[in-house]
Amino acid sequence: MSFVKAIFKNSSWLLISQLTTSVLGYFWIILIARYLGVGDFGIVNFGLSFVGIMSIFMDIGISTYIVREISQHPENLSKLIGNAIPLKIILSLFSLMITILVLFILNKDYVTMEVCLIFILQSIIGSFSGLFSGVFQAFGKMKYTAISGIINSVLLLISVISAIYLNAGIFGVVVSYLIAVVVSSSYIFTQMRVKIAKPKIQINPKFWKFLIISSVGFGLTAAFSTIYFMIDGVMLFSIMGDTANGIYSAAYKILGVLTTIYAVYTTVFYPYMSKFYAESKSLLKISYYKSIKYLLLITIPIIVGIVFYSKPIVGLIYGSGYNETALALNVLIWNVIFVFINGSSTTLLNSSYNEMNVMKINCIACIVNVVLNLILIPKYSYVGASLATIVTGCVLSILLAFLINKKLFKLEFSIFKDISKIIVSTIVLAIVLYFANLNIWIAIPVGIIVYFAMIFILKTFDKDDIYILKEVLGKNN
Repeated sequence: MSFVKAIFKNSSWLLISQLTTSVLGYFWIILIARYLGVGDFGIVNFGLSFVGIMSIFMDIGISTYIVREISQHPENLSKLIGNAIPLKIILSLFSLMITILVLFILNKDYVTMEVCLIFILQSIIGSFSGLFSGVFQAFGKMKYTAISGIINSVLLLISVISAIYLNAGIFGVVVSYLIAVVVSSSYIFTQMRVKIAKPKIQINPKFWKFLIISSVGFGLTAAFSTIYFMIDGVMLFSIMGDTANGIYSAAYKILGVLTTIYAVYTTVFYPYMSKFYAESKSLLKISYYKSIKYLLLITIPIIVGIVFYSKPIVGLIYGSGYNETALALNVLIWNVIFVFINGSSTTLLNSSYNEMNVMKINCIACIVNVVLNLILIPKYSYVGASLATIVTGCVLSILLAFLINKKLFKLEFSIFKDISKIIVSTIVLAIVLYFANLNIWIAIPVGIIVYFAMIFILKTFDKDDIYILKEVLGKNN
C-alpha cells in the first residue's frame, strides 16, 4: 500500500471517529449547557481547563517521543512501552498530588474541588489510553484508535443523558466523563495486547532517566501549548466569574468541529513525517506544503460561513441564554487558521528532531498569551480573551515559519501562491453571502458551489494534487 493510500485509510478512520465525537459532542454539550445553566457550565469548563493544565505532568512528552521512535525503530517497542507504563504511574500520582495542593492554595469551593478531582482521575486514565493509542499510531493502524474514540463518545452521551434523567446534578455529569474513559481505555489496551504486543513491565531507572530527558522537549511544548489554549478559561473564570467563562467556553466548544480536522491531521501525519525525515527529505517538504494547502482549503470558507451565521448557529446549539456567545465566536473563530498552520509546522519540526526549538517558541507564545489575557480580560472580558488567543496564534505562526526556514528548508513562493488563491476564492464567497442574505440552509449549498467554482477558475489544484487524488482513488498505474 502506498503511503498516500495509507494516509487516506488512516485519515478516514480517524475522521469517522472525530466526526462521531463532534456530532455526539454537539448533543452532550447542548444537554450539559442547558441542564446546568451558565454558572455550573462555567464550573465544568473551569475544571476541564484547570485539569488540562495540571495533566501536563502525567506524560511530559513520553507518548509523543515513543511514537516517533517506534515509527523509525519498531524493534524497540517492548522496551519503550514496558518502561513507559510504570514511569507514567509515578508521574500520574505526582500530578494528582499537585492538583490537590493547588486547589487548596486557590481555596476553591467544595463543588469546584470535587469536579476537578473527578476530572483529574479521568485525565490519568486517558493519559494511559493516549500511550496505547500511540502504539497503533506508530504502526499506522488508526482503526483501533478510532473505535476507541467512538466508544468513548457514545458512552459519554449515554452517561450524560442518564445523569440528566436521574437529575444527578453537576457531579453526575462529571462522572459521565470518567465512566466513558474507563471503558474506552480498557478497549484500546486489550486491542494492543492482541494486535501488537503484550507489554511487560520493566523497572529500569536508568532508562527512565533517558526517556524523560529525550521526551522533555515534547513535554514542555505540550505544557506551554496546553497553558496557551486553556489558561484563558482559567483566567477568565478567576477575573470575570463563571458566567463570562460559560459564554466564552460555549464559543470554544463550537470550534471543536473544525479542530476535528486538525486532530486527524496531526495524529496521522506525525509518524509518516518521522519516516520521511529519515528516508526522504523531498517527501517531507511536499507533505508539509500539501498539508497547509489542504487544511486551509477546507477551513477558511467554513470560518467565513460561521462569521456570517454565528447568531443562528449559537441559537440552534445553545438556545437564547447564550446570545452573547455569538460575539465571542466571531472573534475566536479566526484563530482556527493559526491552529492549522501551527499544527502543521509543529508536526514537521517535531518529526525532524527540532522539538527543543519548538518548545522555546511555545514558551514565548505562552508568555505572550498570559500577558495579553492579563491586559485584555479586565477591560473586554471574553472578547479580550478571544483577541489574546488570535494574537498569540499569529506570533506563534511567524516564529515557527522562521525556524523552518532556518533549520529545514526555505519556504517557497508556491505555498503563498496557493494560499492567495484560497483567500481570493473566500473573498468572493463572502461577497456573495453578504449581498444574497440567504437563509443558512440555502447558503450552505450555494456557498459550496461558489467557493469551489472559484477554486477551479483560479486553477488552485496543480498536477501533484491531481496525482494524489488519483492515487487515493486507485487510478494511477
